[in-house]
Amino acid sequence: MTTLWYAIVALMLATYVVLDGFDLGAGVLHLWLGRNDRERRTTLAAIGPFWDANEVWLLAAAGALFVAFPRVLSAGLSGFYLAIFLVLWCLILRAVAIEFRSHVADRLWRSFWDTVFALSSALLAVLFGVALGNVIRGVPLTREGWFQLTLFTSFLPREPVGILDLYTVLAGGFALVALAGHGALFLAWRADGVVGERARRAGRVLYRVLAVLWPLVTLATLAVNPALLAALPGRPTAWLSLLLAVTGLVAVFVHGARRRPLAAFLGSCAFLAGILAATAACLYPVMLRATGDPALSLTAPGGGTSAAGLRVALGWWALGIPLVVAYFALLFRIHRGKAVAAAEGDGY
Repeated sequence: MTTLWYAIVALMLATYVVLDGFDLGAGVLHLWLGRNDRERRTTLAAIGPFWDANEVWLLAAAGALFVAFPRVLSAGLSGFYLAIFLVLWCLILRAVAIEFRSHVADRLWRSFWDTVFALSSALLAVLFGVALGNVIRGVPLTREGWFQLTLFTSFLPREPVGILDLYTVLAGGFALVALAGHGALFLAWRADGVVGERARRAGRVLYRVLAVLWPLVTLATLAVNPALLAALPGRPTAWLSLLLAVTGLVAVFVHGARRRPLAAFLGSCAFLAGILAATAACLYPVMLRATGDPALSLTAPGGGTSAAGLRVALGWWALGIPLVVAYFALLFRIHRGKAVAAAEGDGY
């Protein structure tokens, strides 16, 4: 039951990255893809029906952690206190920027909120990558299961560690490029005209950069956490997930070259989901790795709640998740087709 809930939490986090990742990526490229107000409203129209619903997956994943692995969640919330508040502020600023930019028909007002939207989206992508980098590298857990992290120390991925070091910054940069490319491919599919064409070109360039960064991040991961990649040969789920990621990357290039934007975007979805699933499979059963003594790491069996509680939670999850999937399927069906910028005064 513990293993099943570990898989559920990993699935929900991967779903959040895939879904909210495309509107984060669109935000990162917002200023470049849109050269005037109408073009920028085209980008916002493309993500408008989805962005707030996508963010619910982050809350749902946190709720699943609370139910299934309360010790892991409590340790993470206290240790990453500063980083979590930075994430919350970026989420708030991003939502405010989307909603406020069209309230006043003034060029300076809209440029300000467009810049806030782009910067908060980029910072969120980096912070999520840095967070994953911290989980892979490890944190200074005590025997009581707690830890504290400063923003940075020597910038080397060795004790005493901070939130930022060479490895976590590299992970943050990788996440920024990956989500920007993901958002570009979504806009190449959803946006028409010059915005869609710019997005197609941006996606092609960003995924070329990503193809170079991926081996570099893998080698850096081998240096900071050799056990993670050492576990790969004995984990069939990890191998299948890695195959999914490679297939997705190939699909991005093949279908992008053939101007099949939906197929290229689905390849990007497969790439992100495959990388995250392979990482989760290799980390199991560790959920928070200790940098000093590996015996102090918080694991799924050690950080989970009772089997009875997990069974009850699974019943409620099984009832709710089909409704969520149906809602998103209906949402994408209703808003199928190319996005069109709203008329002046009709919102974004």
